[in-house]
Amino acid sequence: MAHTFDVIVLGVGGFGSGAFDHLARRGLKVLGLDRFPPGHDRGSSHGETRIIRKAYFEHPDYVPLLLRAYDLWHELERDIGQTLFHRAGLLISGPPHGEAVAGARLARDRYNVPLEEIPRADLPARFPGFRIPDEFDAVFEPDGGYLEVENCVLAHARRGERAGGVIRSNETVRAWSSNGRTVTVTTERDTYSAASLVITAGAWAGTLLADLRIPLQVVRKPLFWCPVRSGDYAVQSGCPTFYFDLPRGSFYGFPSIDGSTLKVAEHSGGAPVDDPLLVNREIQPDDFPRVGEFLREHMPQIDPQPARHSVCLYTVTPDHHFAVDVHPQYRNVAVGAGFSGHGFKFTSVLGEALADLATTGRSDLPIEFLSLDRKALHPTTM
Repeated sequence: MAHTFDVIVLGVGGFGSGAFDHLARRGLKVLGLDRFPPGHDRGSSHGETRIIRKAYFEHPDYVPLLLRAYDLWHELERDIGQTLFHRAGLLISGPPHGEAVAGARLARDRYNVPLEEIPRADLPARFPGFRIPDEFDAVFEPDGGYLEVENCVLAHARRGERAGGVIRSNETVRAWSSNGRTVTVTTERDTYSAASLVITAGAWAGTLLADLRIPLQVVRKPLFWCPVRSGDYAVQSGCPTFYFDLPRGSFYGFPSIDGSTLKVAEHSGGAPVDDPLLVNREIQPDDFPRVGEFLREHMPQIDPQPARHSVCLYTVTPDHHFAVDVHPQYRNVAVGAGFSGHGFKFTSVLGEALADLATTGRSDLPIEFLSLDRKALHPTTM
């Protein structure tokens, strides 16, 4: 006999833990299922830190969601009595008409997001650890910073459990089905039923959502912690998070938090992954050279030999925008997928949106531009 819940959440990583938390705090009987425990390092929500920002260069439609996300992160911090968000600021540098700088300015102009133009003459004194090409512009977002990624996942999961939600880890989902009124989920151990379902399976979304035929590509993304040779990179010295939009790729990173190393990675590129369970998590010969070249040219007081590394996964849509919607065939199934390497900061607010979709089939949050029926997700029908 199936165990019965109001809502089942498949995948309790970044987005799943957010949805689980919101649903449980609405008084619903919620089950979260995951093959790994919350805060694990096998998917996309690990590696100590994630950048959070409001002047969103990917598209200004994200900004209203971010404003709500910031409120929800602060609420979560108050509820659990723990700091999760660090307002270190964000330095963005690149060609004046490139995606990053121009996009951040567009978000500022459309939504009045604070964004400071940094005169070239001020760059050496203001950001002494960085070397910015003469042909680049630089802008600074004071409200940017970073989130403690694993702690955020754990905070959402624990707050949801305190509200009565149940998480069952180390349990692999085999199949799910819906008749439009109820859903059934079969795992390697048991069978569960509920009125509705949330699918937030990260790199495993393509398998669980195969019927939608969304072209999701999983790519392997190495992260590196490199030794620092200067106090200019310390978070205590005012070093910000950073993003460089270069002709050969985009690179990002964080101030030195531990005083000895600094985390840096390439946002662009990435090797395709066939099976997320079989990802090679050791450093490969092609992993670091481009990051090392970036450091030598733009952050010369960082040792371009990593002290340690980690590997995470991006699950990428064709247009690099998220897929957040109700299932087109089963209106009691909510979908959150394809967060394309820039989604984690939204887990608080899109957790709320997914809870809305699972319980009412709609949300007042501005998520229409992330719908499953947009043309970019169905290239063969264009």
